[in-house]
Amino acid sequence: MAVPASRRERQREATLREIKQVARRLLVTKGAGAVSLRAIAREMGMTAPGLYRYFASHEELLHALCQDITAELCDRLEAARDAVEGDAGTRLFATARALRAWALEHRAEFGLTFGGTTLPDLRLPPECRTGDPLHEQGYRFGRIFFDLFVEVWRTRGFAAPDPADLDPRLVPQLQTLQLGMGGGLPLGACYVFLECWVMLYGIVSLEVYGKLDFALTDTTPMFESYLRRIADRLLTS
Repeated sequence: MAVPASRRERQREATLREIKQVARRLLVTKGAGAVSLRAIAREMGMTAPGLYRYFASHEELLHALCQDITAELCDRLEAARDAVEGDAGTRLFATARALRAWALEHRAEFGLTFGGTTLPDLRLPPECRTGDPLHEQGYRFGRIFFDLFVEVWRTRGFAAPDPADLDPRLVPQLQTLQLGMGGGLPLGACYVFLECWVMLYGIVSLEVYGKLDFALTDTTPMFESYLRRIADRLLTS
């Protein structure tokens, strides 16, 4: 039987949550540069040295914050995927739209988590992973999309290049990715997965960072056109 947490442990957990809540509020309202231990301490009525009892460094705090943000995003994506009836392609596009919606609603959080180097190396095989919670959430994020691609491949298939026709510089890199993601796709299909991911992540990033504003006041049609390109790549016999 689990031992109930002590009062001190509950207080510590509550303070940890509050620190991350304040950090996220500063991130959203003032930008990533405003998320400092000193600023958080001031907001909470604490001293900056007092925060070091909870986080050893600014980097450790951001690491924990990115873990929470990535877990929140994964929950959103999985809910969108599971709420849709239909084949893997239908669920894949529902999940892609959920990624875009979350990213546009949480631009600062997207920038912190995806704009830096916080997501783990998905090429690592399971035995080489660290067990770090952020790494696990990042791997969970990657698997949401990868597993849907695997399901599309297994249920209906899609055209994939022969590895002999790929740039030889790509082949060993794709083999490492294939191993890290559990070998669910042949090498050529792994290339298609990356090709489609570049299109999806690329258009979402451009929207989040406002890099299409010079031309478009409504970017939804452009996003949907990219989804159609992915659909043509995956679902057209």
